[in-house]
Amino acid sequence: MGMLMKRILLLILGWSFMALGVAGLFLPVLQGILFLLIGLAILSTEYHWARRWITRLYRKYPEAHRRMHQLLGKYARFIPHTDSTPSGE
Repeated sequence: MGMLMKRILLLILGWSFMALGVAGLFLPVLQGILFLLIGLAILSTEYHWARRWITRLYRKYPEAHRRMHQLLGKYARFIPHTDSTPSGE
């Protein structure tokens, strides 16, 4: 039951960040792009479409990819493991 609850909480968290990101695109007080990227990173653990978007961003911005891996390393015990390194797709 613990894994199911963790999965549900991560989905809620990911979609919440996506909603904040969309709102942030229109509201000057929120950083929309940042929240969208965080939401995509969280949702990429569950959804293939989010993983594809993240992979495209990694290829386009390799320095951001390196920094995100450093950040995710700090929180690895909270986020399910997925291979987020772009493959030769």
